[in-house]
Amino acid sequence: AGLSTGQRVVTVQKGPLYRAKGSHVTLWCKVSGYQGPAEQNFQWSIYLPSAPEREVQIVSTVDPSFPYAIYTQRVRSRGIYVERVQGDAVLLHITELQDRDAGEYECHTPNTDERYFGSYSAKTNLSVIPDTLSASMVPQVLTHAEGEAVELTCEVSKSTAQHTHLSVGWYRLRGAGESHAEEVLTLSKDFILRPGPSYTQRFLVGDVRLSKVGNTTYKLSIEGSEPSDQGQLYCEAAEWIEDPDETWKDISRKQTGRTSLVVMSQDRDLSVDITAAQSSLSEGDTLQLNCMVGAQKSSSRHFQVVWLLNSVEVARVDPHGVLIWEGEYEERAKLGKLQAFKHSNMVYVLTIYEVTLKDNGTYQCSASEVKTPGDFHSIQTNLSSGIQVNVKPIGDRMRLSVSTSTPQVMAGDALILLCEVQGATSPLSVQWWHLPLQGPRVPVATMEQDGTLSLGSTYQDGGTRGSLRLEKASSGTFTLVIPNTLDEGDSGQYECEVTEWSRGQRWTKEGKTAVTVTSMAGLGLHATLRSRIATVGYGQSFELICQVSASYTLKEVPVSVRWLFQPSPTTGHYQELVRVFPSGTMAWGEAQPHFQGKAQLTKDDTSFRLHIHNAMAANKGTYQCVVEVWRRNSQPLGQPAATTRSNAVGINVVLPESKLRVATKESSVEIAGGADTAIECRILFAQNNSQFTITWYFLPPLADAPPLQIVRAHYSSILEYGAEFSSPAQKSRFLSQRVSSNVFRLQILSANPGDQGKYYCVVEEWLWLVDDWYKLGEGASGRTTLEFKLPERELQLESTNRSISARAGEEVTLHCLLQGALLPAAHLSAIWFQGKKSGPTRRLLTLHRNGAIEYPQESLAGRLHLRRPTAGDFSLTLRSVEEGDAGLYHCQVQEWQQQSEGKDWALQALAHSGYTQLTTIPP
Repeated sequence: AGLSTGQRVVTVQKGPLYRAKGSHVTLWCKVSGYQGPAEQNFQWSIYLPSAPEREVQIVSTVDPSFPYAIYTQRVRSRGIYVERVQGDAVLLHITELQDRDAGEYECHTPNTDERYFGSYSAKTNLSVIPDTLSASMVPQVLTHAEGEAVELTCEVSKSTAQHTHLSVGWYRLRGAGESHAEEVLTLSKDFILRPGPSYTQRFLVGDVRLSKVGNTTYKLSIEGSEPSDQGQLYCEAAEWIEDPDETWKDISRKQTGRTSLVVMSQDRDLSVDITAAQSSLSEGDTLQLNCMVGAQKSSSRHFQVVWLLNSVEVARVDPHGVLIWEGEYEERAKLGKLQAFKHSNMVYVLTIYEVTLKDNGTYQCSASEVKTPGDFHSIQTNLSSGIQVNVKPIGDRMRLSVSTSTPQVMAGDALILLCEVQGATSPLSVQWWHLPLQGPRVPVATMEQDGTLSLGSTYQDGGTRGSLRLEKASSGTFTLVIPNTLDEGDSGQYECEVTEWSRGQRWTKEGKTAVTVTSMAGLGLHATLRSRIATVGYGQSFELICQVSASYTLKEVPVSVRWLFQPSPTTGHYQELVRVFPSGTMAWGEAQPHFQGKAQLTKDDTSFRLHIHNAMAANKGTYQCVVEVWRRNSQPLGQPAATTRSNAVGINVVLPESKLRVATKESSVEIAGGADTAIECRILFAQNNSQFTITWYFLPPLADAPPLQIVRAHYSSILEYGAEFSSPAQKSRFLSQRVSSNVFRLQILSANPGDQGKYYCVVEEWLWLVDDWYKLGEGASGRTTLEFKLPERELQLESTNRSISARAGEEVTLHCLLQGALLPAAHLSAIWFQGKKSGPTRRLLTLHRNGAIEYPQESLAGRLHLRRPTAGDFSLTLRSVEEGDAGLYHCQVQEWQQQSEGKDWALQALAHSGYTQLTTIPP
């Protein structure tokens, strides 16, 4: 309803449909509202319950290559075919329904319209149910006189789960070899009795009846038998099911064995009939022929019966029952291969055991009546009609079907191959072969007649493809399971070769099925590593996402991931941080200590994630992920099926920004010699919870002199004095103090003129982060100039500049002479300095006013000698001159005087000598 002219509509038989296994099934499909040629094309496909989204192509009216491999053999042998009912309607035939034919069928019509408009396909569901119908009747030979009653019983049963009806009927074949059966009487599926045309009148008067006498027993009764009733009678049962379109369909039919009925006429005419329990046989089967002689009062009459094959006598039974064989048949009878006997005066039997091809032909029997048993003259003779017996080679009866439920798999999946044999009656042996796309065929597995199993050399290693199984599910069903395919090399055809063994001979049949194995390596495995942030602060978290792309999801296959880490600064190679196996087991690598308790690993359908909590410096570096895919049904041992390595992602872990500010204002301090003084270092702003390391520096007044470290006060209260200030005397005069949380002070005790210069501090800000103390930044204070206020008095010190040289190992004296008078009660102190072009000017020796001598460098104490032959002579003797002693030397002399008893000493004057250039000469 509502369709416009020209709108294509495809209609298929309404489902769901239920059909019995082994039956011949048809599905109709038609198209209307189309444009183009009157003869439309049709294509049939199926969607199997195991993969309801995957289309499997079956057969096409236009494209011979349309069927998938699983259906190719059945289509070629017309086990499946399409019958065209008319130009726009077809029937799909499945001649022998199998369990694997269950699914959703789709009928598709390729477009012949000017534009797509309407529906081009339709679907219906087909379910395959077991064939539970059975019908049986004991075969027998009945002889009745005309007018006697005949009764036959038939057992019919079913156990189908669906609601079905039964029909039961009797049929008669007139003579041996006749194929057209005449209906006697049938109980239809609608429980209506329907007689055949020849029995209608007798049915109406009640002479022919059919009744059900038990749950499964049906009885045919014929009152007043007639010669026309003679023949072979059998029972046929059919099982019917109602389809969704409210029509009834027979889904199974079964026939019983045949009963031979002889009805003797009241006249003296001799009748002869021949019957066979089975006329189509295979080599080795048994053939039984019955010759039925009909005559009135036969028990008092004498008959001789002759058996004929192709009009040639086989055997003769005289009226006494004596058997005479002809020619070669006598030898076969002696071997027990032939038997003939008189069952009664009216029934004669010929049996051939283990028939051969030479037993093919037309069999007849001839009956002759004689007056007395010894009389050779017959009263009358009659010859039966012929019955054709077909003996086929034993191999012809065997039918082979090879299939697979796994036509397309990925490497690592299992292959399940089925070989079904029908018609074989002797022991079977089975051999499976693999026919690869290139190269010779390879033996897979063999099962001998006694069930002994052997594997081909390629398949003997259970660690490669798993433990192969070749199982015999029933007498004719063999299943081969290869648990673990390797790669595309397992693609190709698999051939089942079945051999039937009988009487020292064998017959072999082969069948093939195609399989496609797709390697995971060829399915575009790729990994991309990314992070939402590239720079994180100490103590913060970051996440790395390893995005995996492939033509399958991570749930379908076993996948492992390795996380790699290269620290910064680089060590030249990546370290394995952690590996996650398909089972979920984790193995930590050499980089673990820096990530222990901080890493969280997760996985979803398409990605792996690494989450790092509380980042620290050791987490700074470059990361990569390596994704490995393993074959299904195997452990991750050896080499993975596919591997991909992601791009590298760098993560920078940075300290919090330092907000340290130090007072930088320049200042100066002027003091009198000998007084104490202090230099201040003030912090204006810093992070909360910061700790500080303060380093004090001294900048001598000499030009280009580098700063000298006085003392470093660590945040942990450790003091480190510089080389120039490491003597006990210096350590006792220069003290670093913390006055408050943001003010530090350098205390200089008993300052002397040598302390003149500039002082400043360098502040380092330290903060505890996650696992350690980290330096956030540093700042230098302004310089404080320390100057001495001196009296007008000046000392007279020799100021001549000199240049001397000395050979290594010699002794040299450097002069420093005071000229002029000294103040009464004055004390003198002196300092010797050495300067070098490539380094700072350093103190060599200090002579204090109390006479104590201080050596800033204890290593020089043994080589420096202050002679002082007079009070004003401060000349310095340098023993064992070394190459490193070269430089510019000068001295400074200070005059001190105590103002009064108990008062501090005050500097009264100071003077510098001239410079002496010392040059060393190598030995």
